[in-house]
Amino acid sequence: MKFQPLSLPGAILVEIAPLSDERGFFARSFCEEEFAAAGLPTRFPQMNLSSNTRKGTVRGMHFQAPPHEEPKLVRCIRGAIHDVIIDLRRQSPAYCQSLGVELNEDNHAGLYVPPGFAHGFQTLADSSVVLYMMGNTYHSESARGVRWNDPAFSVTWPLPISVISHRDATYPDFKV
Repeated sequence: MKFQPLSLPGAILVEIAPLSDERGFFARSFCEEEFAAAGLPTRFPQMNLSSNTRKGTVRGMHFQAPPHEEPKLVRCIRGAIHDVIIDLRRQSPAYCQSLGVELNEDNHAGLYVPPGFAHGFQTLADSSVVLYMMGNTYHSESARGVRWNDPAFSVTWPLPISVISHRDATYPDFKV
């Protein structure tokens, strides 16, 4: 695997190193030793799948409040997504900054999202499926979110929104 640090501190693009032959390829998408050597968590007690019917669907921007923050490794295993993270760590030099990367079934890349970040995505293709490896189990009382188009973050979405939940569309303005 290759670990490529991104512009927000702690965010890392995790790329596979495929071994190819006439059958296709084989690659590790997680290795405890390699993640530990890269300074990433090695415990992921929960995995989630998100199936998304329509191109343009937005899910997010979600996070868990302390003490239940959750690191995550996100991969798009079918279709394509524009994956977005926002640094909500008040002490961070990148506080309130965002970035987006494309994850898709062809690049097989994963985005490591550190604790203290909001996360969301927009589907770039119909029938996109997203796999999350979660570094903490879900704690419903700690579930929080910020609005997908909050001006505090200047997130640019590549497509018009086709589907978004009422909850995700109506989070209040973020207080910087």
